[in-house]
Amino acid sequence: MSEPLIIGIDLGTTNSLAAVMTPSGPEIIRSDDGEVLIPSVVALGDNSEVTVGSDARRHAVENPLTTFHSIKRLMGRGIEDIRDDIDYLPYPIVAGPQGMAAVEVDGQVITPQELSAMILAEVRSRASKSLASEITQAVITVPAYFDDAQRQASRDAGQIAGLDVRRIINEPTAAALAYGLDRAEDHKIAVYDFGGGTFDVSILDISDGVFEVLATRGDTHLGGDDIDRQIIKLIMDETRTQFGQELGFTPATRQALRNFAEATKIRLSAEMVAEIEIDLGKSRNYRRAITREQLDEMARPFVESTLDCCTAAIKDANLTASDIDEVVMVGGSTRLPIVRAMVGEFFSRTPYTAIDPEQVVAIGAAVQAGILAGLNRDTLLLDVIPLSLGIETLGGAMGKLIMRNSTVPCQASEVFTTSVDGQRSVDIHILQGERELVGDCRSLGKFLLSDIPPMPAGAPRIRVTFLVDANGILTVSALEQRSGRETTVQVTPSHGLTRDEVDGMVKQSYIHAIDDMTSHRVIDLQNEAKRILSAIEKSLANAADTLTQTQGEILDRAVAELQHKMAGSDPDAIYQAMNVANEAAGPLTQTQMDAILDKTLKGKKI
Repeated sequence: MSEPLIIGIDLGTTNSLAAVMTPSGPEIIRSDDGEVLIPSVVALGDNSEVTVGSDARRHAVENPLTTFHSIKRLMGRGIEDIRDDIDYLPYPIVAGPQGMAAVEVDGQVITPQELSAMILAEVRSRASKSLASEITQAVITVPAYFDDAQRQASRDAGQIAGLDVRRIINEPTAAALAYGLDRAEDHKIAVYDFGGGTFDVSILDISDGVFEVLATRGDTHLGGDDIDRQIIKLIMDETRTQFGQELGFTPATRQALRNFAEATKIRLSAEMVAEIEIDLGKSRNYRRAITREQLDEMARPFVESTLDCCTAAIKDANLTASDIDEVVMVGGSTRLPIVRAMVGEFFSRTPYTAIDPEQVVAIGAAVQAGILAGLNRDTLLLDVIPLSLGIETLGGAMGKLIMRNSTVPCQASEVFTTSVDGQRSVDIHILQGERELVGDCRSLGKFLLSDIPPMPAGAPRIRVTFLVDANGILTVSALEQRSGRETTVQVTPSHGLTRDEVDGMVKQSYIHAIDDMTSHRVIDLQNEAKRILSAIEKSLANAADTLTQTQGEILDRAVAELQHKMAGSDPDAIYQAMNVANEAAGPLTQTQMDAILDKTLKGKKI
């Protein structure tokens, strides 16, 4: 019995497609008509009728409220995260389960996962027909900066579509697999992935079949859609100026504007001028020409934002632009001449475009599928996580367990303890970010380790383990080693990261590095000081009468000074006060040790 086929799927914002690995190499899966791309558009009709692809896109203007595009930008996102998009989308966005973005049709709330599953089902159907074999397994690609919620949403979409998702891999890494399949020499490459809704850049080292991601940067909300929106904004502003501010834009008009904008952008990729003519009804006709130069000016700020990411990624990889041997272009937006020109100027080399930028990710996914199927065992894929992961420790500090740009899969553990006598439970607060304090990091979730046997503070041994699997999905477990109590949670954040959040986390970590480390040190010293004061208090309760009057007065002054310094923010002052308190408590500690030793010796037989 032959092994089931595993296909590679690029689930894109604008288009989706699939490829399969064959003994002779990866092959794109085509329709009976030879079509490669399936437009990522879903139309929902009467009686739950579902139309996907070109037919859905053709009738979008007629059915603007029930035809859905740019679904990928909604995946794993909270309703508040996509406020800027709502004015430009013809269909209604509503708050779905847990405040996640969703759509509504005839009173029924439909999640982006369900809509994406309809696209994946169409991809699966085409592949099964083309390959004459029922397809049940797939590798699905996602932007490198998709977080756990977005990755999990992509996996869920595949499962809803009846696919066993064998692996979730980053789109830039997939592109590198396609590019470097037959290259044995050492190469450092930058994969510049500018798609319809997302942007990623990854710096990879390819050596002897090993693909190691050195660094990755990106934005899950930056793509060709944003350039389309600039064209739409231009048209809306000019028509209101020409025909009056009261001019309304119905859902059908918004859908038509989107089609006009996308078509204009594509046309200007090959031509210097594109004509736009729109009938707004009531004898109102809008007409104007847009030049490539005007399009370039609209696109330039977005391309500059992508190059900011490139600068940061190269720095993260401890390289310079001159160290990059090749720049691989991925995504439909890289067809724009201004994109290729600005990227070429930035890296001082002509970008590599030999593989169709809209097919290269699917080809790479097929290569990974072939590796999983055993067709190519000489390639090893080493990907990375984009931001550090850790937990909140006593006093509001961020205890990092897995550092940014760690290779996945990866695992890290650290042992923590309690701060209160008899503590029966511990809250585990999971964080993501580069800063040292909880308030400056992003919360990924919380869970409770309960039913810990009552023990003195510091006695429990709680081992917290972070495991990031090959799909970049985080699982956190906590085990109290003395009692065996354990709990595990798969982290699913409530929304995805915006560009500001991602860049802000990293940039602020550099800007505030010294202050953050000082604050973290203050918290650690305050925690240690509390432990010292608690120990002194317990010792005084048992053996205060063993101290002389002078020793007692010295200890009282030292304790009062430590309590005073603890309220401040000078770590050196706290540290010095701790040493003085420890020294002052020396006679008390010695008395207790002598008592323990005396009791032990009396218990021995001679």
